Amino acid sequence: MRVLFVNWVDYLDAEGRGGGVSLYQRNLMAARPGDDTVFLASGTSYDLRPGPPRWEQMRHGPDRDRARRFEIVNSGVMAPAHVSFGDPAQVTHPATEAVFFDFVARQGPFDVVHFNNLEGLPAGVLRLGDRFPGTRVVMSLHNYYPFCPQVNLWRQERAHCTDFEGGAACETCLTVRPAPRSVRLAGGLSYRLKCAGLEPGTRVYDGVFRVVMGLGRRGLALLRALRPSPAQAPPVSQAGAYAARRSAMVGAMNAGCDVVLCVSDAVRDIALSYGLEPDLARTCYIGTAQAEIWAQSAPRPLPPGPLRIAYLGYMRRDKGFFFLLDALEAAPDALLGQLHLVVAARRGEEAAMTRLEALRPRLAALDWHDGYTHAGLDGLLGDVDVGLVPPLWADNLPQVAIEMHSRHIPLLCSDRGGAQELAGCDAMVFAAGDGAAFRARLAALVAGEIDMDAYWRCARAPVTMAQHVAELERHYHP
Repeated sequence: MRVLFVNWVDYLDAEGRGGGVSLYQRNLMAARPGDDTVFLASGTSYDLRPGPPRWEQMRHGPDRDRARRFEIVNSGVMAPAHVSFGDPAQVTHPATEAVFFDFVARQGPFDVVHFNNLEGLPAGVLRLGDRFPGTRVVMSLHNYYPFCPQVNLWRQERAHCTDFEGGAACETCLTVRPAPRSVRLAGGLSYRLKCAGLEPGTRVYDGVFRVVMGLGRRGLALLRALRPSPAQAPPVSQAGAYAARRSAMVGAMNAGCDVVLCVSDAVRDIALSYGLEPDLARTCYIGTAQAEIWAQSAPRPLPPGPLRIAYLGYMRRDKGFFFLLDALEAAPDALLGQLHLVVAARRGEEAAMTRLEALRPRLAALDWHDGYTHAGLDGLLGDVDVGLVPPLWADNLPQVAIEMHSRHIPLLCSDRGGAQELAGCDAMVFAAGDGAAFRARLAALVAGEIDMDAYWRCARAPVTMAQHVAELERHYHP
């Protein structure tokens, strides 16, 4: 069976973009070696002089898998999604669609085209079944891009979005609007430097990039200053356009996809609420190499002394980090004194670090790690008693939750997103953003009031890559 995987960024991207989806894509490509599995990226590489879209074999990055890695250059849809927020090209862009179909025709035939993201491509590519009737179209929902141009239903970087108000909420969603010309220039310069053998993170690449982008920004500013300012027309509402975008995206999925794989039941419920056909939607938990650790570990009783609790990930509001700070700051000293907090997250803004450090004298102990690597997870998590997964957004199914769950570390989760599905234990779930409910669960843990044997009896084993690939094969067949 010949399969084409599609994502907006190369899974071997030198800049490490794409987060958990890129890691997942790497695992998939490793699990399906050989020329029967091909990958296509789109939306980040551009020529410095604007030109029409084209496809080509990947000319940059590692030599690994070079023969089966391709990309569309000059896509009409820039990625990731927020840099082309609500652009009509996200729905249809004939030139990009034609190049995509040409790629499928020339590199195929493919039995399956599996989209791990639609970012970087117009939704019109989902019509490929009309041109290639023998090809099955599969789409995985790792985020909410088809329903939300900001991708994660997170409004103005501060609140979960439950009502886009007929598109009106989208008009004021982004706190910063990227400049399309600057984004395209950055993509073009990066593509040119990488094709010349220079990699991000090296002195030459970073130096050239910084100088050229600085000159480009100054040049654009000068042009704007020299041009006469046109009379400012009153703003026209784009709410209808955002509403039409969502409707068109859902319509394209319903009409073009043979199956839509949702990475958790929470994602499937959200997709159905926005109009995805129930017969298309299937919950399909992703596989991970971390799942192999499940068989090598076992549940441990919680200690009588200070409880070691761990937050891993990012110092971001949507991930619940600032909620965690708020909730712990408001906790009584008697509770904090029974907690040993471990935070593994890249250094955030100075105010966040100051707040974190201010908790130290009230806690039994505080360990902060400036990020973490997968290679260091065993050492980092070896003594952790409880993992904290407190997202405020509907986090589809965080990789960090799977990483801790695979080591038989129980998870204290918010009720938003898919992490709670790993154990299905209501006693370890609190309402997202509810500090009092979170502290009540912590107090119950410290007091030994939660039945951890029951927690593990209900827990589902994480999915290995071998199991996941086998499940994909079942979805790949009609």
